[in-house]
Amino acid sequence: MTRFINFGRKILMGKYESKVFQHGTLGMLVPGLFDGTMTISELLKHGDWGIGTASGLDGEMIVLEHTPYLAQSNGKIRILKPEEKVPFATVHFEQVKDKLTARNLTQKELENHILATYPYKNVFFAIKIVGKFSAVKTRVVEKQTRPYKTLLDVANEQAVFEKSDVSGTVVGYFAPKMFQGMAAPGFHLHFLADDKSIGGHLLNFDVSEATVYLQPFNTIDQHLPLDNQEFLDKDLDIANMHEQIKKAEG
Repeated sequence: MTRFINFGRKILMGKYESKVFQHGTLGMLVPGLFDGTMTISELLKHGDWGIGTASGLDGEMIVLEHTPYLAQSNGKIRILKPEEKVPFATVHFEQVKDKLTARNLTQKELENHILATYPYKNVFFAIKIVGKFSAVKTRVVEKQTRPYKTLLDVANEQAVFEKSDVSGTVVGYFAPKMFQGMAAPGFHLHFLADDKSIGGHLLNFDVSEATVYLQPFNTIDQHLPLDNQEFLDKDLDIANMHEQIKKAEG
């Protein structure tokens, strides 16, 4: 059975222009900077696909075609209001460069194939996977209140959801190791089922049959909350940040 439509063929990178926008950094969440610092309405001016979290680290956001869905720790999915805020989010306007079809693959097999076939290992790129999944496992963190815990402490208390034979969409990003702190190195993926029965940060998935869309970026627009005094005053522990991100992102 065919597993990839272009298996074994190295894809070359031609001239290409594309931009990703990010508000906040993953490293800012590590010590507990969870307050929202950008509204949804402002965020969506910069992209109509993406991922993030809501104020107070309230759930896992997945933006699909300009709609900001939020997977909550109670298992429910809701749409974020324009005035609600995010402490961290990454979005982009879709401009697909590469597309492939995948069948009967584990998450690891698919990720390995992408990095072996496309010249993206040193590139920040978006990935979207649309189709049928034989298994999906997600996690969602519970909304936090002050005084905030660290990101690692919160991640240890996450709700985990699993479902078999589900159709849906994966949206996320790959960040090379050089972007550690700004993002989590490797793949950072969120999922939303078509019927809204499950969503969240992906821990694992198996593809039955799906189309995979890739979009590399040559420009990164990194936005910081300069009007947030807590961020300006915070001493970020860079020495321990990388290890905590690795553990928290699972």
